[in-house]
Amino acid sequence: MILILGAGLAGISCSYHLGHECLVVEKNGYPGGHIYSHHINGFTWDEGPHVSFTKHQYVKDLFEEAVGGDFLEYPVYPTNYYKGSWVPHPAQSNLHAVPEPVRSKCLSDFLESRTEVENINPSNYYEWLQAAFGNEFSNEFVTAYTEKYWTVHPRHLTTDWVGGRVFFPDIETVKKGFEGPLDQSTHYITSVRYPNKGGYFSYTDKMVKGMNVEYDKCVQRIDLNEKVVYFEDGSMQQYTKLINTLPLPEFIKFIDAGESIKGAAENLSCSELLLLNFVVGHPATNSAHWLYVYDLDKYSTRINFTELLSPNNGVAGKCGIQVEVYFSKYKKQEQSLAEITQKVTEELIEMGLIRSEQYIEETHTNFIKYANVIFDHKREESLNKILSYLSSFGLLREKDDLEPMTDWNTKLEISPVENLGDLVLAGRFGQWKYYWTDDCILRGKYIKESIKDEH
Repeated sequence: MILILGAGLAGISCSYHLGHECLVVEKNGYPGGHIYSHHINGFTWDEGPHVSFTKHQYVKDLFEEAVGGDFLEYPVYPTNYYKGSWVPHPAQSNLHAVPEPVRSKCLSDFLESRTEVENINPSNYYEWLQAAFGNEFSNEFVTAYTEKYWTVHPRHLTTDWVGGRVFFPDIETVKKGFEGPLDQSTHYITSVRYPNKGGYFSYTDKMVKGMNVEYDKCVQRIDLNEKVVYFEDGSMQQYTKLINTLPLPEFIKFIDAGESIKGAAENLSCSELLLLNFVVGHPATNSAHWLYVYDLDKYSTRINFTELLSPNNGVAGKCGIQVEVYFSKYKKQEQSLAEITQKVTEELIEMGLIRSEQYIEETHTNFIKYANVIFDHKREESLNKILSYLSSFGLLREKDDLEPMTDWNTKLEISPVENLGDLVLAGRFGQWKYYWTDDCILRGKYIKESIKDEH
């Protein structure tokens, strides 16, 4: 019996690629995890602005087939709010919209930083930002946003997670963007796909059909020696192979690990996400699908408009505004939910996204305990310690298991694939990686190939 813990996207993908010849257990009463779409009074709310921009044709085809070809594909133009000004995204190549004197200081510092860029060997993300953008832009924009989104100062982050997910501008692009709008977007996302109906979760329609899943099953304890999972409802399940997609810190709590391993798990840091959803009685006042807020005095970090992702996500004549606010053990929530909601309401009015408070028809919130893995300087050592410990219970180490991301173009071409053993980790939190939806899909595919090659 192959047992999968968690019916989030990674668990769904594993089950699908295994032909559903397995059992999936899920603590919620529904599948999907963070990509589940909530339907409330005519509005569809994803857990954050989920869109598909994968370059992997396999994932594109799978998603397209799942919705029967009924998806939208469009260019996206995110924007940024900075101290009363709207700056096209990414801000580093659109300095023309930044108010003076910050605008000119950003350019001069950027040009100065590029005279020494080849000699820089950054030891943390802050040093990387200084080399990439110069002092002024780094502090006014990226450092501020890092403290809001990642909940820590960038000097506390490593650089191995950055890859192509932060735009590293060339000199000419920045100069042109200083003078006026660019002819084309330089954001790493230029075009996206999104289901026409049902929200982002619709992309799993094909995969969840036939899934052998038990809902409302909360793990109580896991015996890795006897290969048994015990549940809070008093039931138990024997397995021959265990695929874990639960957050590693939670998984470690369920096993009989020593204090050293428990301490390593506590050193794995992750942000928490508070989503605030507003239904307002007027159309969106901004045409951007989503936007970033750099002001440190505002809770609002990233904002999306659900009906702009698909008209079927909302109600005609109204707007669904979703605001992301982040916390962590490094940045504790100090105000009540009511106080935060009121403050965010005032921010939305100040930014012109809500005309006035009287237009607000509904407000509801969603708290997500595990949002983004924080790639601080403790992560790699702590993760290595945990994986080494689990290797004595059937986990076979992978060459890239400490890397924040997976190079699927390389990994999927290796034949035969690595044997992953009787204990397998999958997903953003199960592997403690910087995974997006396509990564979770491909991880399930890879696990299937590993199991196939065992026979």
